[in-house]
Amino acid sequence: MSEELRLSARETRGKPGVRRYAMVIDLRRCIGCDACMVACKAEYDVPLGVFRTWVPYRVVGKYPTVKKQFLPRLCNHCDDPPCVRSCPVGATYKVEDGGFVLQDYDRCIGCKACMASCPYNARFMLPEHRTRSNITSVVDKCTFCHHRVVQGLVPACVQTCVGRARVFGDINDPSSEVSRLVARHATQVLRPEQGTKPQVFYIGADRNMTEYGRDVYDAREALDDERAVFNRNHTI
Repeated sequence: MSEELRLSARETRGKPGVRRYAMVIDLRRCIGCDACMVACKAEYDVPLGVFRTWVPYRVVGKYPTVKKQFLPRLCNHCDDPPCVRSCPVGATYKVEDGGFVLQDYDRCIGCKACMASCPYNARFMLPEHRTRSNITSVVDKCTFCHHRVVQGLVPACVQTCVGRARVFGDINDPSSEVSRLVARHATQVLRPEQGTKPQVFYIGADRNMTEYGRDVYDAREALDDERAVFNRNHTI
């Protein structure tokens, strides 16, 4: 990737007088309870089979010494987001104050260019038919709960994390917990070689085990299993 693409005039990390929100995920604390996924689903009525945040895992070790290795995933709200550059209609945009990468549903034409350009597989298409929302047939993703943060709240996934594995705040503020954690601990980001400058930092991630994403789940198979369980439990 050229230096021109690596640099963005709209970068907000380290910019004086501008807030730059980031998330630290401490994998030493994550227990894979999926409370973050449930909270996110409830907050946004996320359809079955797709996720704004998800928690894939791998089983590592050899029997009988084995363990699950969790890696919570979400949009990385990059400082140099390729999805913004690739969107032909300006439906994906970055908010300078806070650094949120957001989606304008009214402008989105569902071309999926942003999905193809995202190296984190963090975007998905909303289905054509939904029961509780008229937002359909457009691309969606995690927004760092922008609507909550502007009201002084933390994202829903952070609020509900029982192990306090997720910490959210202004990384441009040296006194914030997020800033202190990044300064004091060895942190990892996903796919740094892409030059996107992701703002989701992991503590305790194994670099050799971090390159997996939604393909851990087979959406169709998972949906069929959920339907089978539902039908079995509701058969009179």
